[in-house]
Amino acid sequence: MAEITLPQLGETVTEGTITKWFKKVGDSVALDEPLFEVSTDKVDTEVPSPISGVLTEIRVAEGDTVAVGTVIAVVGDASAAPAAATSAPAAPASTLASSNVSAPPPAPVASTPAAAPSTLTSSNVSESTPASATGSSGTSVVLSPVVRKLIAENNLNAAAITGTGPGGRITRDDVLAAVSRGGAASAPAPVASAPQRAAVPKAVAGARDEVVALSKIRQATGAHMVASKAISPHVLSVVEVDYANVDVTRLRVKEEFKVQEGFSLTYLPFIARAVVDALADFPHMNSSLGDNELIVHRYVDLGIAVDLDYQGLLVPVVRDAEGKRLRALSREINDLAARTRSRHLSPDEISGGTFTISNNGSAGSVLTMPIINQPQVAILSTDAIVKKPVVIEVPGFSESIAIHPVGNLAMAWDHRAFDGAYAAGFLSRVKLILETRDWSSEV
Repeated sequence: MAEITLPQLGETVTEGTITKWFKKVGDSVALDEPLFEVSTDKVDTEVPSPISGVLTEIRVAEGDTVAVGTVIAVVGDASAAPAAATSAPAAPASTLASSNVSAPPPAPVASTPAAAPSTLTSSNVSESTPASATGSSGTSVVLSPVVRKLIAENNLNAAAITGTGPGGRITRDDVLAAVSRGGAASAPAPVASAPQRAAVPKAVAGARDEVVALSKIRQATGAHMVASKAISPHVLSVVEVDYANVDVTRLRVKEEFKVQEGFSLTYLPFIARAVVDALADFPHMNSSLGDNELIVHRYVDLGIAVDLDYQGLLVPVVRDAEGKRLRALSREINDLAARTRSRHLSPDEISGGTFTISNNGSAGSVLTMPIINQPQVAILSTDAIVKKPVVIEVPGFSESIAIHPVGNLAMAWDHRAFDGAYAAGFLSRVKLILETRDWSSEV
């Protein structure tokens, strides 16, 4: 018999919610076969079985949140009979709190820029050690520490939030949903304060409507975006890039590259490489905002936003991108994107980015204003590259018109960190690298 525990899914992850069991009690389990799916405040991922045998006991039901190291199931040999208490509920809070697995201390703000300041940085703590809080209506509401913290940080009114947990208890997801709705459950302002803003209209489904529940990733993304827009004065800067110079190399090697690497050579790695080099010349672009200070990172952890079949976005991170040439960047971007879509990504692989690229052009967008991934200070959108007539200089002549692949690079940036001239200088540097570098040595 072997006990299956909730594994450590990242340096800053202390717990997780079991969202799905792929096996039921009595089923055979093979080594490395997906056993269950777990959701944390950073990522949803499938967890393979560390051993082979028969699943004899499930101790944590779907939807329950437990601490890292908690025994969630038991796997025995093929002759083992299912345990009688297979449907027993998760261990009580007092047991979970005494787990012998120590939770790591939270990383400093500067080293975890991918986390949202007021929502995503709070771990998805289970509803243990509840405390009573009194809402504006005077009703006593039982809240866990993380729920109380989220409600306070987002200035919400607990009495106005409908709880979906056991016994109507308010869960972290309930609070995130309230935040993503624009704070519809905000506590009323004191009489002496500024006039209260108008209530946000709330849609109500009719007979001809379909109701689609927002996923946890969708809710977390929404809360993150609302917080980012509230925090940063977003400004948009755009340059148009002629990719004819890139195509001189890309088209020449694309067939050989695909045979060697197993995937196509797109424009994205060229853009990523140019961004990394331009950040060396404009280091404040590669920074995070602290308490009245700009924390400039002397390394580039490059985030690449990946779409999850229109269900949400995750941003896996290419670590130490400043030391990787184009082929290495291509491999890592392709690997991270594939594992993100197949839910085989660890939480540590989507945290700690210092600059983010959102590849909207793959979906056909020609101009997109992305939202900054807090507490970073800028995010670049790579929009669609299409053939257009452009004016070129011809040796021996003055000017001529040619058909070239052209696309926009649109960057949203935080006006608190620097001004327009600095942002424009960075984009111009990226453009210059893409249009003039000899890329043949990179592949």
